[in-house]
Amino acid sequence: MFLVVFRNRKRADIDTSAYARDADAMAQLAAEQPGYLGFKSYTADDGEVIALSEWADEAAALAWRRVAHHAEIQGKGRAEYYESYTLFAGTPTRVHHFNRDER
Repeated sequence: MFLVVFRNRKRADIDTSAYARDADAMAQLAAEQPGYLGFKSYTADDGEVIALSEWADEAAALAWRRVAHHAEIQGKGRAEYYESYTLFAGTPTRVHHFNRDER
């Protein structure tokens, strides 16, 4: 598994409807990519967002980064949507799992 963590803050003046449309389109497009495993997004009380995407491997995540429409929306995000962001990507070095139903 390869994880991409996108930690971001939106600009105060963004067009929230346009952002929602672009985010939905990217979620749908990502789900169609080979090696896509899942996506979730969480918003903190202070407005910071953590978006987590899971991929089968690094090659799948890198291929997603190179999808033309995704690259186009990334540029739009830097120009119109984000105040700041940090992206973390890698293979977890340690994974712990607990599931009550599997005891």
